[in-house]
Amino acid sequence: MGDSAMNVRDILKAGPVIPVVTIDDAARGPGLARALLAGGIRVIEVTMRTPAALDAVRAIRAEVPDAIVGVGTLLDRAQIAPAVEAGAAFAVSPGLDVELVAPVTAAGLAYLPGVQTVSEAMAARKAGLDTLKFFPAKAAGGTYALDQIRPVLPDIAFCPTGGIGAADAPEYLGLPNVLCVGGSFPAPTDAIRDGDWARIENLARQAAALRG
Repeated sequence: MGDSAMNVRDILKAGPVIPVVTIDDAARGPGLARALLAGGIRVIEVTMRTPAALDAVRAIRAEVPDAIVGVGTLLDRAQIAPAVEAGAAFAVSPGLDVELVAPVTAAGLAYLPGVQTVSEAMAARKAGLDTLKFFPAKAAGGTYALDQIRPVLPDIAFCPTGGIGAADAPEYLGLPNVLCVGGSFPAPTDAIRDGDWARIENLARQAAALRG
């Protein structure tokens, strides 16, 4: 539909898993990004749930330019400009607020809002989006729900997130309307906090091999 949706699809097609990470210390950002890249994962979603999040995005952009870094937990307009200033390539919201679609895309961010129902997916489609987060995936019906949505909204592609781990990710990735999955399993918060880059590289390698 729109250019932003194409950009979103390009980002989501960069790998089977997008790590959804929570960073307490911005100085850990570049090390995390390097470990993920070494394991074969380029795209990183840094949740804006900590004061260090935007500084971490800024540091990753400056020191690890091959990484594609975006922000998660975008909830309101006030967060858009800081995300852009930090250098985020994309933004993810847990739910759909159609009033955010225009300002986020106008700011140059690829946008991935979350939906849980067909009605929300239809509203997002009407707002010009064809690529959406499905959240919380497991609570919203998991692979069964996504398979039921596919024939009625065949032009919509999803990135399911929420309750997905390495064990069940392949089942989601096997669905035609799923481009990738999101989850913390390639980069657990404790491993980030400990700077255990070898562990994260190994988990990233496993995640990158889940499909293709």
